[in-house]
Amino acid sequence: MPRFSVIVPAFRVQAYLHACLDSVLAQSFKDYEIVVVDDCSPDACGPIADEYARRDPRVTALHLPRNTGLGPARNAGMGRASGDYLIFLDGDDTLLPDALQTIADRIDATGGPDVLMYDYARTYWTGRSVRNVLAAHLDEGGPDRFRLTDRPELLQLLMVVWNKAYRRAFIEAEEFTFPPGYYEDTPWTYPVLMSAGSIAVLDAVCVSYRQRRRGNILSTTSEKHFDVFDQYDRVFAFIDARPELALWRPVMFRRMLDHFSALFASKDRLPHHSRAAFFRRAAASCRRYRTPGAPVPRRALLRHGLLRLGARRTYQALSGAQRLGGRLRRGSAAVRRAVRGAALRAHYRIQSRLPLRSRDAVFAARGGGGYTGSPAAIEAKVRELVPRVRTAWICRPVDAHTVPTGTRHLAPGTFAHWTALARSAYLVNDSAFDRGLVKRRGQVLLQTHEGTPLRTVGTDLLDRPAAARGTDFEQLLRSVDTWDFSLSANPHSTLVRERAYPSAYTTLEYGSPRNDVYHRTAPAEVARLRETLGIPAGSTALLYAPTHRDYRRVQRPALDLERLVRVLGPQFVVLSRASHPAGPGGRRARHPRIIDVHGHRSVETLALASDALITDYASLMFDYVNLDRPVVLHLADIEAYEAARGTYFDIAAFPPGIVARSQDELFDIFATDHWRGSRSAQLRAAFRARFCPYDDGYAAERVVRRVFLGETDGLPLPVPSAARRTPAALPAQDGAGAGVKG
Repeated sequence: MPRFSVIVPAFRVQAYLHACLDSVLAQSFKDYEIVVVDDCSPDACGPIADEYARRDPRVTALHLPRNTGLGPARNAGMGRASGDYLIFLDGDDTLLPDALQTIADRIDATGGPDVLMYDYARTYWTGRSVRNVLAAHLDEGGPDRFRLTDRPELLQLLMVVWNKAYRRAFIEAEEFTFPPGYYEDTPWTYPVLMSAGSIAVLDAVCVSYRQRRRGNILSTTSEKHFDVFDQYDRVFAFIDARPELALWRPVMFRRMLDHFSALFASKDRLPHHSRAAFFRRAAASCRRYRTPGAPVPRRALLRHGLLRLGARRTYQALSGAQRLGGRLRRGSAAVRRAVRGAALRAHYRIQSRLPLRSRDAVFAARGGGGYTGSPAAIEAKVRELVPRVRTAWICRPVDAHTVPTGTRHLAPGTFAHWTALARSAYLVNDSAFDRGLVKRRGQVLLQTHEGTPLRTVGTDLLDRPAAARGTDFEQLLRSVDTWDFSLSANPHSTLVRERAYPSAYTTLEYGSPRNDVYHRTAPAEVARLRETLGIPAGSTALLYAPTHRDYRRVQRPALDLERLVRVLGPQFVVLSRASHPAGPGGRRARHPRIIDVHGHRSVETLALASDALITDYASLMFDYVNLDRPVVLHLADIEAYEAARGTYFDIAAFPPGIVARSQDELFDIFATDHWRGSRSAQLRAAFRARFCPYDDGYAAERVVRRVFLGETDGLPLPVPSAARRTPAALPAQDGAGAGVKG
């Protein structure tokens, strides 16, 4: 008997059925069967099902003699199922990798519930994937198993059959089946959840719910949408037959009204000539099943009342008025934005004609983010060495708390922001200021950049459209022409940027100011940072910081962190800076030894607090080697990455540490301690010598003396040899966290 029976009804999904079945057959968990039900489909669904059945004995192809609809097709699949749990998967949807393993693990962990609810992501034809916005209801905190009365908020989730696993013995004992017609999920999911003796939740995306551009049955115009009335008749008949479920009647009444309202409001589903009849049927159902008691949002009270009364014309007038009001509000907001934009432009032109403020300097980093990076290091050094200069930092209000006391905060798009851009003598950024900036004579603009380039940048992207993603190269070059100084961390960066950003600026090959902190932080401060991040004493902390893939529309986890921490053992923790979910099935990892730091503003803090770095192509590796701590590269997709983005040198041939070409190889590197061995130290030393020749803790001082004080004699300051530099040390500690340097 298999663990799972995956039931796949198929009707006119020939373009998607291969992907659907492949997603199941590729699962790491192998104890399952697939029952493909060809609902007398007029396309190639039947032959495709037969093809898979011939190739794999776990696949059964069931052909129905006539088209019965989705519900009866699922019933036919259940009749052939023999698994412990039933999983329904529509023929145009797919399972995410490792979904069945994740589901099986959760079923085991929760003691075999009657129903396990899991999450999904909507996947659009463009490739964009968006997780269910109500995913918070699947929080795994609290009791592992419960009844619906303990967590009624679960009814707010999409009430469909395919985001749940059902214990087959429970389904058969209760004799649940699907009815014919549209909205067949309704009289299945509500009764199943209401009568389940035990429910569990899984906070993981297991299903990719395809949003077809056209052809979705429920979005077609048809009188079959009237089936919704029969489906709710079945729901209330089920409740009436079981007195113990009477407490759910008000909730079902409220949800029925919401469903009817949504259908009537849709312009695509009901034929125009049948809309009046639909409203009458809806009103009759409301009168028949009316059960007050469930809370109704204020905005829906009037709509529900008119629906119960059958006041269709008033209902339509109200809906029309609401739509008109919405358009007016949006139009008014657009007018206000246009007026404000014109006022800001006029203000900027006026300010640009006033004298420059020679003592003012404006700083920004990473597109208006918080106080961080090389601009922050330079700003701090300006306040120390040139106290007469008044500094301001441009960032969003949400990041204003990161700006030091004594430095003015400027919110983007405000009059103060544009005044500062128009009249400040110094402009410092590591990306680009607003494209509306017109640099004035006498203004000095310093471009600090965001680290050493490995991947292709600037005009070198002209022949790489996948990576350029519609870059406006004319605007890019106009921005480059405003630079007076371009900061460079090493000769490699100088050569790359002078070609990729051609203009008449002066290159300052002074090192990277943002790396100064790696040479100026005491062990006690490192210990404090580790404690702040929640790193247990005595642990070895691995910072995982992957980079963006240009060749993918949807960013997927490249490394299973939960498996990694299981392999490494209890002495390791992982600081995950991955911007995508870190766990299997797309879940944000909840393992106690995985600390999610993807939103942390300061990568320098994370680097200081960690014992080693795991990355792929991120420029962080060039900075991290300043700490003389191990680096491991996970380059499982290097061919695809280099083909799409391009790199300036072969990182696999000249890496900062040990290279893994697969996940299993990476696990072996840590299991054998190869990650911090002598070879790791040799590679790191060579990499540091090439890319960090000026990083000694004084890069910001060199920049400030040259740009703000006008000093040229004796610059750059003497840089000590690598052997004489003293990077920030990890605090002395007992256990695995000590002595990790290779």
